[in-house]
Amino acid sequence: MTFEVAAGAYDRFMGRYSRPLASRFADWSGVEPPGRAIDVGCGTGALTRVLVDRLGVEHVSAVDPSQSFVAALRRDWPGLDVQVGQAERLPYPDDLFDHALAQLVVHFMTDPVAGLREMGRVTRPGGTVSACVWDLGGDDNPLSLFWQAARELDPEADDESWFPGAHEGELAQLFDRAGLGQIEDSSLTVSVRHDSFEEWWVPYTLGVGPPGVYVASLDNLSRVRLRDRCRELVPPAPFDLDVTAWTVRARA
Repeated sequence: MTFEVAAGAYDRFMGRYSRPLASRFADWSGVEPPGRAIDVGCGTGALTRVLVDRLGVEHVSAVDPSQSFVAALRRDWPGLDVQVGQAERLPYPDDLFDHALAQLVVHFMTDPVAGLREMGRVTRPGGTVSACVWDLGGDDNPLSLFWQAARELDPEADDESWFPGAHEGELAQLFDRAGLGQIEDSSLTVSVRHDSFEEWWVPYTLGVGPPGVYVASLDNLSRVRLRDRCRELVPPAPFDLDVTAWTVRARA
């Protein structure tokens, strides 16, 4: 799955959830000065911003395969070390960082174990390697209501519950297979306010990620049926969604 979409589209779709998660995730990962950190699969920079605020731009690096996301980050922070690259082949030497973090990325890696192993390689001995993934196998993730509606109307709809790390305990197993030590797992929950149904729904039509690809594949009638079923499932506006991510940290 690629994310070669406009940074603004991604931010409207997932940034509303990843931004509040980022601070909680950085806390869980133990990120505090002094230190150097890398944001692996940085996207539009929700976590990168938190790392820069805590460590300073000169102590933060970021990597993402999306050209558009990297270009947006370079515009925002001309002094930031941000590279186009894959988690499985990080363009950095061994033992460079005190913290390597991957927020909402492991399940999209071509080879999650290889990606986590690379994160361990670029982290100094005793440094932290951390990752989090939405609870895509449960009912408490940002996409739960959308995929519930899609499956009701189309039993063949391919949701994200099978992605690596989607279920409790799976992310820790990936860390173990990557050879990382002192593994600890937990969960983080954040609450996000939505002021209207349209504010919740429209980002699904922007072509971002598996939900955006699915919506784009529908004909007009099917898209309207999906929107209307989502409207029935979503609470009356304004409403808050409590969303949960599985999170793991380990030592390199």
